[in-house]
Amino acid sequence: MSEPILYARNLVKRYGKVTALDHCDFDLMPGEILAVIGDNGAGKSSLIKALSGAVQPDEGEITLEGRKVQFGSPLEARGYGIECVYQTLAMSPALSIADNMFMGRELRKPGIMGSWFRQLDRPKMEAFAREKLNELGLMTIQNINQAVETLSGGQRQGVAVARAAAFGSKVVILDEPTAALGVKESRKVLELIRDVRSRGIPIILISHNMPHVFEVADRIHIHRLGRRLAVIRPDEYSMSDAVAFMTGAKLPEGVAA
Repeated sequence: MSEPILYARNLVKRYGKVTALDHCDFDLMPGEILAVIGDNGAGKSSLIKALSGAVQPDEGEITLEGRKVQFGSPLEARGYGIECVYQTLAMSPALSIADNMFMGRELRKPGIMGSWFRQLDRPKMEAFAREKLNELGLMTIQNINQAVETLSGGQRQGVAVARAAAFGSKVVILDEPTAALGVKESRKVLELIRDVRSRGIPIILISHNMPHVFEVADRIHIHRLGRRLAVIRPDEYSMSDAVAFMTGAKLPEGVAA
């Protein structure tokens, strides 16, 4: 069996008297879609924030590709190849698709125009953005220079996922990617998730949508009371089992009460 590409052991995160992560473990295998589910307040967000550098755990360790890592910020995590698409998408509506894809990592023109005059290499940025959208079958978006605010919800989500896949060389984290979408647009995003996985990039999918979780996930991490309760396979358990586990109505086999 292969080693996890990303794992955490004994993560603890406290906010005053509240313990959000209580000696939590986590494992992401290479090339898999791992869904993370849990009731509100279970500590899912704190776990994902710790894995993506948005918060620093008080205790425990995180290992990426066999190497211990400490992320001081999401920017540092990005430097290691971990990209996160938050529920808010973190995009600038008035800017173009290409500008949004390169936000915070703009390409400068070569030579003096880039280094001294800080001019952007727009043709290169636009060509790269077009190529990445094309790779993921998103070329229903005709104009790479159109403002993101002119796109539909599904197209915006597509651009955010394409951006993460383009720069997330090791891991892509998706936080509720279909939450605000209709049936048709959700379907496209699920296809997009599969496309990203088919390129060998493992995905952590946080979702409350059980049908979507059971449709695309290879394994499901169930988070309860600040720690990992169990990891199940969707072909071995039903959706009602998963809901019962995460709410505490029943326990998976082999988990002590």
